[in-house]
Amino acid sequence: MIGNKQQKWGIFMHHAIIEERRNGSVENVHFGIIAGVNDKKETVRQFGDIKQDVFFRSAAKPIQALPLLLTDIIEKYGVTDEEAALFGASQRGEHYHIAALESLLNKLPVREEELLCPPSYPLNKGPYEEMLREGKEKRRLYHNCAGKHIGFAAVCRELGYEVSGYWRQEHPLQKQINDIFSELSEIPLDLIKAGTDGCGVPVLAIPLENMALTYLKLACPDMIKDSALRSAVQKLGAIMNKEPNIIASHHFICSILLRDDNIFAKGGAQGVYCFGLRKERLGFALKVINGSEEVWPNIVASILEQIDYSNKETIRNLRALKPNSVKNDSGHEVGTIHEVFQLKEL
Repeated sequence: MIGNKQQKWGIFMHHAIIEERRNGSVENVHFGIIAGVNDKKETVRQFGDIKQDVFFRSAAKPIQALPLLLTDIIEKYGVTDEEAALFGASQRGEHYHIAALESLLNKLPVREEELLCPPSYPLNKGPYEEMLREGKEKRRLYHNCAGKHIGFAAVCRELGYEVSGYWRQEHPLQKQINDIFSELSEIPLDLIKAGTDGCGVPVLAIPLENMALTYLKLACPDMIKDSALRSAVQKLGAIMNKEPNIIASHHFICSILLRDDNIFAKGGAQGVYCFGLRKERLGFALKVINGSEEVWPNIVASILEQIDYSNKETIRNLRALKPNSVKNDSGHEVGTIHEVFQLKEL
């Protein structure tokens, strides 16, 4: 079976994680790696090379929002939970996103032209097509990272940093973010790899198992030694669970997982997904090697099934989001999706 095969390509040891079949024949194979960590900081579930360095991409956004949560900006400017959720969001341009972004920009001492993220149209097809029909131009505010950038500019102004250049690796804000990453992941700063994200700000890469540890701490902030950071994480978690649709959009994996108060979750580009389970005190991180996001619900549902997760409704909702049945344009089943991975218990 393909699912039992391994392939070495570049620095990844590839393991099949998903098979897509058409009329019983394998049509597509997704390879991936998965790490699960417990509150003793032990890797207890594994699939593939969990020592592999992986870029967080937008799974970094909740961590990048923490410098703002360490200030009193939310209280000072009367920022609502809906608006505050944008600081850690990959918003997709729905009406409720744009309304919250407009309101946030009006409240904070930030100008749209100060944001590094480029003018864009929304990611979701509906609002994108609506804006085209209405003749609206691209705006920085419509970029899916706009909330993060508004937060960056606001915290710089609050702390007396230069707003200009907030995206540079040597900027005090980015140094603070790096320190937080190091503390949560328990990776020394000199071992954290840096790159540039799609929106232009620094993006960091660490071993997948440490990424899982980071999300475990986000779900279980009692593991964080620094009291101020612990309080900021608690506050952020409550906001994200209260406003799940803001973090991505409705009918999206993030909203499904965050409606479950037991879960802290966020995805990133190029197939990265991370979540932490509060009661179980487990953190998971996964990377789909080909960068696909479409199979996230299948993979996460299977992970939850394999650990016998108690909230079956969350699993059912994930299965409904991405059914294992593949249908053609006429609604007839023409194929199936199969999770072919088995987490190794350590």
